Amino acid sequence: MEEKVDRWEVCVSLSEGQFQQVSFVNSISTIKGGTHVDYVTNQIANHLAEYVNKKKKNANLKAHSVKNHLWVFVNCLIDNPAFDSQTKETLTLRQKSFGSECRLSDKFLSKVANSEIVNNIMEWADFKEKKDLKKTDGTKSKRITGLTKLADANAAGGKNSEKCTLILTEGDSAATLAIAGLSIVGRDHYGVFPLRGKLLNVRDASTKQINENAEIQNIKKILGLQHGKQYDSIKSLRYGHMMIMTDQDHDGSHIKGLLINFIHSFWPSLLKIPSFLVEFITPIVKATHKNGEKRAFYTMPEYESWKESLGDRAKNWSIKYYKGLGTSTDKEGKEYFKDLEKHKKDFVWGDDHDGEAIELAFSKKKIEARKNWLRQFEPGTYLDQEEKLIKYRDFVNKELILFSMADLQRSIPSMVDGLKPGQRKILFCAFKRNFVHEAKVGQFSGYVSEHSAYHHGEQSLASTIIGMAQKYVGSNNINILKPNGQFGTRNQGGKDHASARYIFTQLSAITRFLFPKDDDIILDYQNEDGQTIEPTWYVPIIPMVLVNGSEGIGTGWSSFVPNYNPRDIIANVRHMLNDEPMEPMDPWYKGFSGTIEKTATKEAGATYTATGIIEEVSDTTLRITELPIRRWTQDYKDYLESLYPFIEEVREYHTTDSVNFEIDLSEENMMIAKQEGLLKKFKLTTTISTSNMHLFDSKGVIKKYDTPEKILEDFFSIRFEFYEKRKKVLMDNLERELLILENKVRFILNVVEGKIIVSNRRRADLVLELKDKGFTPFPKKTKTVEVSVAGSSDVPEETEENSDMANSQGVRASDYDYLLSMSIGSLTIEKVQELCNNRDKLIQEVEEMRQATIKSLWIKDLDALETELDEQDKRDALAEEDELEIKPKRGRKAPKPAMKNPRKNNKKVGKTESVVEPMEISTNSEIEKDNARVAVQKKAPRKGKSVAALKDEEDDDEILALNERIAAYNLDSSPDHEEVAEAEVSEVQIKKKGPTKRAAATKKPLSTVTEISDDEDDQDFDLEGGMPAEEKKKAGRKPAAAKSAKPPPGMKRGPAAKQSQLMGQKLITEVLQGAVDSPEKKVRKMRISPFNKKSGSVLGRMATMGEDESPTSAGTEDSTQVVVPRARPQRANSRKATYVLSDDDSEEDAAAVDLDSDAAEDSISDVADDDSDFDED
Repeated sequence: MEEKVDRWEVCVSLSEGQFQQVSFVNSISTIKGGTHVDYVTNQIANHLAEYVNKKKKNANLKAHSVKNHLWVFVNCLIDNPAFDSQTKETLTLRQKSFGSECRLSDKFLSKVANSEIVNNIMEWADFKEKKDLKKTDGTKSKRITGLTKLADANAAGGKNSEKCTLILTEGDSAATLAIAGLSIVGRDHYGVFPLRGKLLNVRDASTKQINENAEIQNIKKILGLQHGKQYDSIKSLRYGHMMIMTDQDHDGSHIKGLLINFIHSFWPSLLKIPSFLVEFITPIVKATHKNGEKRAFYTMPEYESWKESLGDRAKNWSIKYYKGLGTSTDKEGKEYFKDLEKHKKDFVWGDDHDGEAIELAFSKKKIEARKNWLRQFEPGTYLDQEEKLIKYRDFVNKELILFSMADLQRSIPSMVDGLKPGQRKILFCAFKRNFVHEAKVGQFSGYVSEHSAYHHGEQSLASTIIGMAQKYVGSNNINILKPNGQFGTRNQGGKDHASARYIFTQLSAITRFLFPKDDDIILDYQNEDGQTIEPTWYVPIIPMVLVNGSEGIGTGWSSFVPNYNPRDIIANVRHMLNDEPMEPMDPWYKGFSGTIEKTATKEAGATYTATGIIEEVSDTTLRITELPIRRWTQDYKDYLESLYPFIEEVREYHTTDSVNFEIDLSEENMMIAKQEGLLKKFKLTTTISTSNMHLFDSKGVIKKYDTPEKILEDFFSIRFEFYEKRKKVLMDNLERELLILENKVRFILNVVEGKIIVSNRRRADLVLELKDKGFTPFPKKTKTVEVSVAGSSDVPEETEENSDMANSQGVRASDYDYLLSMSIGSLTIEKVQELCNNRDKLIQEVEEMRQATIKSLWIKDLDALETELDEQDKRDALAEEDELEIKPKRGRKAPKPAMKNPRKNNKKVGKTESVVEPMEISTNSEIEKDNARVAVQKKAPRKGKSVAALKDEEDDDEILALNERIAAYNLDSSPDHEEVAEAEVSEVQIKKKGPTKRAAATKKPLSTVTEISDDEDDQDFDLEGGMPAEEKKKAGRKPAAAKSAKPPPGMKRGPAAKQSQLMGQKLITEVLQGAVDSPEKKVRKMRISPFNKKSGSVLGRMATMGEDESPTSAGTEDSTQVVVPRARPQRANSRKATYVLSDDDSEEDAAAVDLDSDAAEDSISDVADDDSDFDED
């Protein structure tokens, strides 16, 4: 190939293994070449390397490798050439000083690419690949080290190696099962090695990928495989047979196919050797009859076919699904290996069609052929496992195709509901559970797995739940689950979500507006192993696949559907209902503040450009406040860091929902960025295409949609048909309910009028009379064990316990249970009137439903959805406002609610007018008046409930009562304040209910009154609670334990506490008995309560006060330390507390004690005898 350019002549030819050149500069022969030869050669080598790498993707050739295959001739004229020596063998002049340019034309380079040079390069690349692959070859050796998980056969690599079988299992649990089976067949000729996950598809993988794949290297080493070797026999291998032992599900079939593809790609001759490749099959389903008969099924279509043939007899069988080999027990594993011939299937090579089938399934060059292969799939296809020999093409066309179809269904959603199977199972379980209360994602995924027959890992299910709840920009326009916790942000595209065990979710409020509950009864629910699972598809009122979009890659097809505005979709549904043309819809993402504009329109779809926002703040500063759709903040930050030193500094002011970069750069670089275009320079545009919108239609067939309007058209016809079904079912249900109500009303009137006698009659006779009088029977369905969703196709089974035999006239007694099971209260006038009113309302509803049209029903649902969308927008706006308000206060504690100040309490006593006076020597008449007032207070609790709203828990009750008492005790000791204080205390006592059972069982007397002398020391004892209330007596007050003076935890009553209590009660009884005969006052000292060591007891402080002392003074002892009590010096001079004992038989308080403001933590329990109560309050 020759090329002539101004002052340059170039010719290229094929070299023989190394680079060669012949060159002249100004007619001087440069034997060793130089810069002029490099200038020309680099252009040719770079072009050929790029060309070969495109043609052979795994070549990964560099320009210097291509150069070895070139022979270049150059003749040129150069201004002022410079050489390395006087001999002028090498030109050293720089290219920019040549004085001319030699740009090789595309035509010349194309000629070079189509020459034998490229073929020679590709052959060399193949040779290099094979050489690299041979580095990982195995050999026939007896011992292999370094593979700890290999259970090697004892005879492997020896003279009997061709009799050995290597069992490759799917995971460690399957290897354990296989090893359990080796106890039957022995370890001499059987080895086991577990595979980790799925094998690499080597057909289109690079040499580097293959060499770095540990599983492939291990298999080559264990079997003794050598790359490039033609195998006519198995004698040179360490094992003569390779057995594949995987799960019987679709993924297990895929692993088998990948292993077959691996052998066929590198050693196709091995597949032609009989019995080299075998598989070990295990049951996927086991059925057990009530009589003990067992059946095993190795494919799901085979099991489904058998189950359908049973009909009603299927209920006599119990089913167990074997998800994987780990489900089988060791005992079952040994049973499998005992019947090895039944479970072992040999693969056989028929002809070249087998190889073509393998290539069809795994070669990237066969994409279109693979699509046609999947289009021809017929449901119910399965591989007959009764056959002893399996052809490779039968495996591909009857078993592997099941995986391809399942993979396609997992990856591409349905046009009808926009959901993939996993998402549909989640929504089904959310509706079944009535998922309105939040639960952990991890727990909910377990619930879905249990109730929807999900046979895959729960981790992938948790990821799907998280994806359905995400609502950051670029995710869902409407999230049907609620994200209660950290579900990911646009910072990392949702990958920054918390673990499933930390976050909660529940149904969003809008979900039921999209999927109306009235539709549940008409959906086509599936059934698996007697368990009702999700429907074939849901039918929302608008196509959710357009609302939230979709993306997925399956076998043969991929799919991408952008998001659209739900309000635009609703508007177009209204247009279609009114027979008006639809408005074109453009992609729309909630929260995206950039622009999305259509840039191109093709027959196969349109192309849009999504643009972020960048603005110039100053001559050297730029601000980016929006990124293109699905370009995440963290990724963009990495890109900005790659621009250094073109940019000088980046500052970030993002939130979880917004983007804000500030970029500093020099004025010179700012000018360069503007000339290139800020959007282009900072990569703030991305394209959105609608040319790949592949979806499953309502019949389960893959279909390509060119526009969103085409999707809406197909959806419209299905949804319209469902509204017709819904109206019919609702009408039937309403008419049935109306008939039941009419029968009930007629039955009750007949009973009231005496036309039907119910009492003292046999039920069978009554049922016959009801039938004769024309009452409609309504058969009662029994409940099944499985709780099914409304509208499920399950036929409830009748059990012997709750079924009743029909009589000779075909009537069952249970058919009239809706009448005979009514309560006696149904015969009242009010109940009859209520039934009549309900009947009238139902008649009106039936008439309204009869007159309703499909259009009106749909519009009603759309109106409700739009209203909820508006409410959701309001909630989101309020949430944003709250976030903005919280930001300046970050780090500050929330203010505590202000405590009620009792000194400023202006609350009136109301009906409870009793006021406790300061402690004085009172007359009996005054005490009687006080008792009368207290008796009035006893009736107040019902009217006073609104004053203190308490919880039912006793702890809350005690705490609230304590707070009220503290508020009362903290008043000043002046007469006016004392009246208010005592009124407060009285109100609290009235409002308090009796102690709960638990409290009553644990409370003890807080303190007792005993007769002591001045010379005795106060005994220190521990008190834990108040005295339990006696029957029909006023409950003793609970201890007022302020938070600051709680007794230390772990304190227990001393051994003498009970004795002290009994002694105190006895003494008080004697005192009260004496008061009947003598009105004289008796002085008693109060034993100080240890409840508050800091302030001392109320009466103790009162006894130590002088006449001019304030009752608010308190001690300074530590409240958390129990000290030995001692007599205080000032007691000798203090005024003693006095009590007036009355001979009145009143059950109310006999005396009043003045409690000072610091006595909030002291209490004296009520102690009563048969005649009177002694209340210190």
